[in-house]
Amino acid sequence: MILSCQKGIANKDIDRATITLQHILKLYTVKNEELFTETFPVNPNQQVTYLADNKGQIKKQKVSYLWPYSGVLSGCVSLYQMTGDKKYKKLLEHRIMPGLEQYWDNKRTPACYQSYPVFNGPSDRFYDDNDWVAISLVDLYSLTKDTMYLNKAIQLQKFIYSGWSDDLGGGIFWCEQKKHSKNTCSNAPAAVLCTKLFMATSQKKYLDLAKKTYQWTKENLCDPSDFVYWDNKSLNGHIVKSKYTYNSGQMIEAGVLLYKATGEKQYLIDAQKTAEGTFHYFVKTRKTAHGEVQFYNDSPWFNVILFRGLKALFEVDYNATYIQVMAKDAEYAWSHDRDQNGLFSKDWTGKEQDKYKWLLDNACMIELYSELSNLN
Repeated sequence: MILSCQKGIANKDIDRATITLQHILKLYTVKNEELFTETFPVNPNQQVTYLADNKGQIKKQKVSYLWPYSGVLSGCVSLYQMTGDKKYKKLLEHRIMPGLEQYWDNKRTPACYQSYPVFNGPSDRFYDDNDWVAISLVDLYSLTKDTMYLNKAIQLQKFIYSGWSDDLGGGIFWCEQKKHSKNTCSNAPAAVLCTKLFMATSQKKYLDLAKKTYQWTKENLCDPSDFVYWDNKSLNGHIVKSKYTYNSGQMIEAGVLLYKATGEKQYLIDAQKTAEGTFHYFVKTRKTAHGEVQFYNDSPWFNVILFRGLKALFEVDYNATYIQVMAKDAEYAWSHDRDQNGLFSKDWTGKEQDKYKWLLDNACMIELYSELSNLN
C-alpha cells in the first residue's frame, strides 16, 4: 500500500464518499431546516443510548443530537481536504456550519455546542462532543486559513479544559452536568486538539496541555498488558475496563502528532504499541456469505476514528498492516452492507440490517472513503 496524492484524479473512494454524502443530504435532511434526523427512516420511538442518563432524553425527537451531526462535518472537511473541490467548501459554509450553529450555547459559560439544538432549551454539554467538532474546525482552518474556524476551535478548547480538575490527579470529565468520571474519549481527542492548535498557532501553551493530557491518559487508562485503552476512571478510582477502537485510535493519533511536534521518539513508540495491541484485540475473523473476512470488531464510527490514528501512524512508519484490514472492511461494506437506499448498518458484514439506519453510522463512511482515497 503506497501513499499517493489523488487530488483532481477520478477515484472510486472519493466517488463512494460523495455518493454517501448525497444519500445523507437527501434522506436525513429535515424539511425547512439545516439539520438532520437521527435515523432514516425516522424512528417514532427514538431512544438514544449515548447520553449521560435518560433524564435529559428529548421526547418526540425531531432532529439529531450533536454527535451524529459532527460526523457529517468531519466527512465534509475530509472531502474538501482530499479533493480541493470548492463545492465542499461551499457546502460547509452554507449548509453544515449554519446547521451546527443551532447547537451553539452561549447562555452558559464557557460557550460551546450543546448536545441538542438550543431551540429546545438547554441540554447536556459533553466535552468529547466538543472535542470532535473542534478538531474538524482546526482542520478546516488549515485548509481555508479562515480565522473564524480557528477562533471557534479555541473557544471550544477553553470549554473542554474547563472540564479539567485535580480529582484523580488531573484529566477531563466526560459531561459538564455529570462529573462522575474521566474518560479516554474526552482526554485523548483533547490531546489531539491541543497538538493541532499548537501546530496552527505555534503557541507553546497548547503543546504543554497536549503533553499533560496525553500523559494523564496514558498513566490512568492504558492497559499495560496490551497498550489498549480502557474507557474511563470514576472519581472513586474504579476503572471501567471496556475497550473501544476509537479510544485507542485517538491515543495513537495523539502520539503521532506529539512525535511530529516534539521529535520525542517515545510518542511514536507508544503509538506503535497501541496500534499493535488494538489490532490483536479487536480484529476478528468473521464468517460471511462470501467466506471468512477479518473485521475490526467495533461500531463504524469508532472504527473510523481508529483509522485516523492508524493512517497518521502509517504516514510516519509506512507499516500498512493495520490500515489494510480497515481498507478491506470498507470495500466489503460497500459491496455487501448497503441497503436499497445506499445506507449502511452497524454490521459491515451485511448479516444484520438495522431497521432504522443511524446518521452517525453513515456519516462516518464519508470520512472513511475520503481518507482511503489517497491510499493505493
